[in-house]
Amino acid sequence: MDLDLSLLRTKLDEIDKSIVELYEKRMELCAQVAEYKTQCGMRVFDKEREEQKLAAVSALTHNEFNAHGIRDLYEQIMSISRKLQYRIIEEHTGGGRLAFTELERLDVRKCRVVFQGAEGAYSQAAMMEYFGENVDSFNVDTFRDAMLAIDEGSADFAVLPIENSSAGIVSEIYDLLVEFENYIVGEQVIRIEQCLMAVPGTRLEDIRTVYSHPQSLMQSAHYLLEKGWQQISMKNNAFAAKKVADDKDKTQAAIAGEAAAGTYGLEILERGVNDLKENSTRFIIVTNQKVFTGDASKISLCFELNHESGALYHALSHMLYNGLNINKVESRPIPGRNWEYRFFLDFEGKLTDSDVKNALRGLREETHNMKILGNY
Repeated sequence: MDLDLSLLRTKLDEIDKSIVELYEKRMELCAQVAEYKTQCGMRVFDKEREEQKLAAVSALTHNEFNAHGIRDLYEQIMSISRKLQYRIIEEHTGGGRLAFTELERLDVRKCRVVFQGAEGAYSQAAMMEYFGENVDSFNVDTFRDAMLAIDEGSADFAVLPIENSSAGIVSEIYDLLVEFENYIVGEQVIRIEQCLMAVPGTRLEDIRTVYSHPQSLMQSAHYLLEKGWQQISMKNNAFAAKKVADDKDKTQAAIAGEAAAGTYGLEILERGVNDLKENSTRFIIVTNQKVFTGDASKISLCFELNHESGALYHALSHMLYNGLNINKVESRPIPGRNWEYRFFLDFEGKLTDSDVKNALRGLREETHNMKILGNY
């Protein structure tokens, strides 16, 4: 049988026109559903109803391939329907009371700031860059101690490293942001130049062991592989420098920033030992208040999902539908739940923006344990 491609395409165009007309009629009805749900205070997302609908439309098809395809199609149609309903409900309710308070600017004039690590740590440099050199500050041994300090009120702000451009995220910080009711209000990026340092008079050939934070060791992996030295992880680069200074052992060296060498009287043997010279670390400024400033432009949040196909796609589609630009997606295992993950999202926007409100409403209804980590 001879087939006429142009005729087939004409028939497809006619069918597509009918599909578009029916789609628009369906969306008009969905808008009326949203009006009804607004009046009755009903939730938009009804998973049981949607599963029944998917099963019903799949049963109308005549083969397995079409059944699978129509299910995918209706999942998308119902997802778009929900987004329309969220938008209509948002317009009616105004989004409700915002849990975060907008400030013109952060009051940092009489604040006290905590950073993790010893004197000379990169966290201290980030703190001074953000708050000024005369900031009232103190240091603690661990990231958890820093979170506890602001949680308990002994500090107003904490400065914590969350991501390095070459070594990736600091996973412990993500977990602590979920555990504590502390929120991100700012960020500071610091250029990283790792230096090899030791007690004065040490030669490279004397060194047998090098100390540093695991990420700094990772950032200098190629350099250290060539040297063949034993590598020992420390909680912080500045702690590593302090240990080498205290031990006064010429077989030991530390990898840390230049400031640490000056603080502990060490001699810099080599500069820029990190593999990537364009290397920087992003630090977050955290407080225990739900606040954001007028110039805030980035939102961080986290959520959990059912362990099922397409769940992450449908969650992220709220960003796409509302025209929001995603900067980062990370995942962390959920303790005690094998193979289940918590997702962390950074995207551009402000909590008072209507598109952001729409997206957050959809995420709140369709994910579990959603938490806004900050707008900054």
